[in-house]
Amino acid sequence: MTLLAIEGLDVRYGDSQVLWQVGLAVAEGEIVALVGANGAGKTTLLRTIVGLVPSAAGTIGLDGSDVTAAATEERIRRGVALVPEGRRLFAGLSAFENLRLGAYLRRDQAQVRRDLDRVLAYFPELVPLERRIAGTLSGGEQQMCAIGRALMSAPRLLLVDEMSLGLAPMVVEHLAKVLAQVNREDGITVLLVEQDIELALELAQRGYILEGGVVTAHGAAADLLARVDVREAYLGL
Repeated sequence: MTLLAIEGLDVRYGDSQVLWQVGLAVAEGEIVALVGANGAGKTTLLRTIVGLVPSAAGTIGLDGSDVTAAATEERIRRGVALVPEGRRLFAGLSAFENLRLGAYLRRDQAQVRRDLDRVLAYFPELVPLERRIAGTLSGGEQQMCAIGRALMSAPRLLLVDEMSLGLAPMVVEHLAKVLAQVNREDGITVLLVEQDIELALELAQRGYILEGGVVTAHGAAADLLARVDVREAYLGL
């Protein structure tokens, strides 16, 4: 079943157009990679999906319903969560408070407590840091907290923007394993934006390549990774 369906999406910032007739589909239970060079429009697309940036044309469908004009809060209630580029934690609050804020729209408090335990099981590194002010955490710890905060909203669709940016390879490997685990065990669908194309396409089942605001290729992740033009353009091989 298609969970996210985007058709003919145009996005503008004032007079400047950023996305052009973007079409993209993500089936329930998939990990899909959205890759491309810096400035291709990947972050804008994620922000448009969650409702932080308005679209100029086209439609965004979620679980068969048109949410193109829906407020961000409504999209979150429908199960969309964003891990933003740069983490964007509340720097003056503790790691624990940031995690709890991910569940601010939820009323199922018993399940919220169980989900918090589950997030801390995914990221045991955060357990001794629960009361540490988020702004003092390392980059890797902040990214764990940002992903955990998004998971606390009990999402059906997790949008992850530049997970690996500025992080050590060992930390990135751990984060990738957690995304694979929540997808496999919890059935959470993932749309992953990454400049590290090899990482993204190895983690995903399918992928889309965005260049200059236009989708230029899509297909099975393994097929995209094997393409000579993709490897030459993005991997230098």
